Parts: sequence; structure tokens; C-alpha cells
Amino acid sequence: MSSSPLIVRKIFSQVEETRLAAGTPDAGGPLRKVAVCAVVKNPYAGKGFVSDLSELMKASGEVGGRLGAEAARLLGAPVESYGKGGLVGTDGEQEHVNAALTSVFGNAFRDAIGGGKAWITSVTKVSAPGAVIDVPLAYKDEVWVRSHYDAFEVRVPDAPHPDELVIIAAVANRGRINARVGGLTVDEYRAGASA
Repeated sequence: MSSSPLIVRKIFSQVEETRLAAGTPDAGGPLRKVAVCAVVKNPYAGKGFVSDLSELMKASGEVGGRLGAEAARLLGAPVESYGKGGLVGTDGEQEHVNAALTSVFGNAFRDAIGGGKAWITSVTKVSAPGAVIDVPLAYKDEVWVRSHYDAFEVRVPDAPHPDELVIIAAVANRGRINARVGGLTVDEYRAGASA
């Protein structure tokens, strides 16, 4: 693979706003989730086993920054939760899309949304066009904040083609509506972090 940026066929965005859970709102206001997906040419598609995927890893930083910036813009609020995911077409292998989601992508994604201290939850799979993937979400600064354990169902209607990757950055403005399973809260985390 050359050192040129990944070839992007299209960017696809999905926004969801939930106002009630079990017919009841809560004081935190609506839950807004955004996923921004880059559909890119898989440089390793159809090549069989390739041992060195580092060029894809290096190129993913630019994509991570672009997707993160667009996700934050569409969210229209401070990012509290994040997650990443990916689909690889059938001429590739799952490891290809994992290579596009390493810390190179993750660090650029974090920078674009205004930071984050916790590891970024992730999911990948091989699929045909139109497959659904549930991208996990967690609080961006502390993974043990249970109220923010969530997922966002994402589907790009015409991707991935057999020789493509779908690289996904997902964000949310808050945790689940009416979360009540205990554990560390955002306020408790922030108080401890500032002490």
C-alpha cells in the first residue's frame, strides 16, 4: 500500500435523538447519538494473507480526525460517550478493519471530540452491504461509569462493497435515559478527578 491517504468513496452520518424511556423523561434531557462512517477502499482486499498492516494503521489517523470532528459537530453538545466500529467487505478479513481502528485512529478521534481518558469501546465484523452493526458506547473519561454503557445500531445501505471498509466513529451527549443500576456516577468521577 502506498503512503497516500485512504480513498474515501463516501461519508455517511446517522443521528438519533431519544426523549423518553418507558414513557418517562429524565432531568438530563434527550439522549442524542451520532455515528459518522467513512466508506473506504480496502488496500488489502483480495490479496490473501498480508502480514504487515501498518500502512493502513498509519493512514487511519486522518480518517479518525475527520470522523470525530464531524460527529462532534452533528452532536451539537459536549461529547460524553464514544465508541468505534467497523465493517469489512468479503474480499478482506476482519483484521483489516481492526487495523483501521487502532490507537492511531483512536487518538485522532479523541483529539477531534475534545479529549477522552478511557479506552474506546470497539466492534468489527466481516459483512455484505447493508449489514447492521451495534457500536458500543461508554463514558469517555472512565469506563466504569455504568450509566453510559450503551450501543448505537448503525447501517450503511450500500456498504461495504467486497473491496471496502466502513470505519465508524460514534458519540453521545449523555448516558442512558433513567439509568439506575448504580455504580460510579459522572459527578463522582469528576469530583474525584478534580481532587
